[in-house]
Amino acid sequence: MTTPLTHRLAVYTGTFDPVHLGHLDIIGRGSSIFDRLIVGVGINPDKQPFFDQSERVELVRAVIAPYANVSVLPFTSLAVTFVREVGARVMLRGLRTTSDMENEFTMSLMNLNLDPEIETVFLMAKEAYSHVSSTLLRQIATFGGNLEKFLPPTVQRALEDRVRQRG
Repeated sequence: MTTPLTHRLAVYTGTFDPVHLGHLDIIGRGSSIFDRLIVGVGINPDKQPFFDQSERVELVRAVIAPYANVSVLPFTSLAVTFVREVGARVMLRGLRTTSDMENEFTMSLMNLNLDPEIETVFLMAKEAYSHVSSTLLRQIATFGGNLEKFLPPTVQRALEDRVRQRG
């Protein structure tokens, strides 16, 4: 028996390595649009993460506490498969730049081919976060740059600690 899909539930997937204020902006805005939002913390075989999946899940859980209708789950499958498994019909995605649009457009078309019942909804990043990416933040942390404008304090401490451990 398959799980009935609902449009009241959306899933926001990513690697979140680390979760930053741009992600939190999408989470906050998504939580006000949908009855429930699940943040799916996945793995990307093309990336070498700073944090393992369980650490990333815990960091996201720590910063989404203010949102009563948001929960966090790890996943290791295709994102579209995970969205179906939790019973959602909507995959929420954030867009920062035109290069994001190209990549996300391609991914959303592939996801639609893989599962035509699941729609992708895009939220444009606020201008303050349009240049922020986890990759850039890891680089800034590696070279001792100031991360206060981009990360919640809990995540900033964790990232700075991880850089010291790796150093």
